[in-house]
Amino acid sequence: MLDKIRKRIATMGTIKTLCEEAEKHALREGIPKPGAEHFLLAAIDLPDGTAKLAFAKLGADASAFRAAIQRQYEDALGRIGLDPQALARPSPENATGERHGVYSAAASGQEVMQALAADRTRHKPLLGAHVIVAVAEIEHGVAARALRAMQIDRAALKRAAEAVIEVSSAVQQRSA
Repeated sequence: MLDKIRKRIATMGTIKTLCEEAEKHALREGIPKPGAEHFLLAAIDLPDGTAKLAFAKLGADASAFRAAIQRQYEDALGRIGLDPQALARPSPENATGERHGVYSAAASGQEVMQALAADRTRHKPLLGAHVIVAVAEIEHGVAARALRAMQIDRAALKRAAEAVIEVSSAVQQRSA
């Protein structure tokens, strides 16, 4: 019972960290609400290392995801005839992630959080790899395009993340 409470508290802490870090990633880009791509960046930064491990299982470097996101923004601007460099935004004043008001995520970010909440019985505790599973299920948007640009198949990334979760769960059960 005590172990169950510890895992629930750990999951709550992970959710708090994910939301705060996703918001910081978004604000650094001048975006007021974090999307799925920002939650994936936050998952990559989690100390459990499971998100990075899922990328590594596919021979991909998780740290390249940030650059792939940036390329998606630049490509989108280029397609409508705008020079991304000319529109470069200075770092917003609030890039530290200090929130003013109620937490709010973009639609894709909300989709990630809803998927995590719907599948919360599997999170014992919540890991970065769980976030990868949620993001990999989203067909459209910046995160999906960035993964395609990295030549990462979303279904393969989801399977890799699920494999990491399975191993992590087995290790936790043995140590309990």
